[in-house]
Order: sequence, then C-alpha cells, then structure tokens
Amino acid sequence: MTTNTTDVTSTLSAQVVARRNRLDLAKSAPKVFRAIIGFDAAARQGLDPALVELIQIRASHLNHCAYCLHMHTNDARKAGESEDRLHLVPVWREARHFFTEREQAALALTEAVTLVADNGVPDEAYAGAAAHFDEEELAHVLAVILTINTWNRVALATAKVAGTDERR
Repeated sequence: MTTNTTDVTSTLSAQVVARRNRLDLAKSAPKVFRAIIGFDAAARQGLDPALVELIQIRASHLNHCAYCLHMHTNDARKAGESEDRLHLVPVWREARHFFTEREQAALALTEAVTLVADNGVPDEAYAGAAAHFDEEELAHVLAVILTINTWNRVALATAKVAGTDERR
C-alpha cells in the first residue's frame, strides 16, 4: 500500500488548522512550560540517553500520544537506536532478547507508573527497577517517567500533531 504525499500533506494541514483552536501552553503559560522543560532536563541527568528514549517511547505508546512518539522515535534514531528495537518496544516482553535486563526493568516500571490508575505501582515492578538502578538512578528513571507522562498529556490536551516537532 502506498501513501499519496498530497493526501498526507492535506491531512497534516487540516490537523494543524484544527489544532489552532487549542491553546499553546508555551505561549499561554510560559513559566509553567519552562518549569516542565527544567523538570525534564533535571530528570535526564546521569541517565543513558538511549534508556531515556525507550522510556519516553513506551509511555507515549501507552498514552496514545502520536506527537511524542514521533518525536522520540526520531530522537532515538539520531542517537543510534536500531529500527528493530524501536519496532519492538510495544511488545518488549515478547522480545526480551532485544533489551537488557536494566532496560526491561525500566520499561516495566514505565508501564506501571503510566498505567497507575489500573493497579497502582506493583511491588514487583518497583523492586525489579530497584534491583537494576541505584537509588539516585531510580529517582531519575521515575522522574523521566513522570515528565514524559506530563508531556504526553500536554500534547494530547493541546492537540499537538505528529510530525510538527516545534523544538527545532
């Protein structure tokens, strides 16, 4: 199946027009937006950038955030992440051999925290992560999970359109 470039462009244009009806958090509440950016930057400190991207990709899948998913898969590619691993993040449990035990622990904790309303954060998910990260690293992993969940909610609430990364 091939995609007509004109169709994709017109659909993207329609989505961008529809998005104009939503506020731009960066413009409407710049201090809040900068605070989230600061939280995000602090959360990443000392963590492997590839791990950060895996966490952000998994949470974005779970939250159905196409904007963030597009952004973070592109960032992961630029950081050298393989297409195989990117495609397998949503089904990492069935493809464990593609991910280290440390990455698996982070992905399990990401799922638990992202879906916290379903079952809380099970002791096994927390203990699994705690077994692979020292206390400071674990705090940063949790903070990355919290920030991407915040970014997902900002993008979804303000109708951000995948493929319109405004960071550049």
